[in-house]
Amino acid sequence: MNKIINVNLGGYPFTIDEDAYAHLKGYLNTIHTHFKQSEGYDEITGDIESRMAELFSDQMKGSKIISLQSVKDVIKVMGTPEDFGAAPINETYDSNNAYTTTKNGKPAKRFFRDSEDKILGGVASGMSAYFGIKDPLWLRLGFLIAFISGFGILVYIVLWILAPETASAADRLAMRGEPININNIAKTVEDEIDGVGERLSNLTHKFDGKKKSRPERVNLGFSFRKGSHS
Repeated sequence: MNKIINVNLGGYPFTIDEDAYAHLKGYLNTIHTHFKQSEGYDEITGDIESRMAELFSDQMKGSKIISLQSVKDVIKVMGTPEDFGAAPINETYDSNNAYTTTKNGKPAKRFFRDSEDKILGGVASGMSAYFGIKDPLWLRLGFLIAFISGFGILVYIVLWILAPETASAADRLAMRGEPININNIAKTVEDEIDGVGERLSNLTHKFDGKKKSRPERVNLGFSFRKGSHS
């Protein structure tokens, strides 16, 4: 009979048996070691743990204790250490009958407001990602035309209220219908960090250009002092 252990994973409390805990701990240690030198380490590992917690919650369906098989099933979804380039742990994974949250073999999409590409609430960019439209400009123009008629304002506000905003890499992957696994989470976070760095670099270059374009002050030799007049 195995002992049971209370753990907190991604902000969710779980009860897990001893064998499952040892397996999960080894897997998470491998993840943390692999991404430790990454600039997005905290966000990557936090998003991975949150996604695993969601999968455990969905999978348990009334069960009170996470079993070893449950841990293995979640790892099949997230990816083995070898899948994301880490050293393997001592376990063989069967790729058949993996537990997934997909429909008809494709990742199930969720509608979010896109926090990374928004003008107002991110509704148009979120809809673009959900429907596979590369450029949200067309939807934004559609909403603009609808705003003029008056009806579009109400629709936009309702969608703004009902749709959650993306708060993690996992959310942004679900919005696009991409598999939410370790590889994709890490790539999304690292791409976003690179994008922020590039935007800051461009902003710095523009600022430096403006400074250089300013005319230099010319000292004509005049001086103004307070005091008596000669």
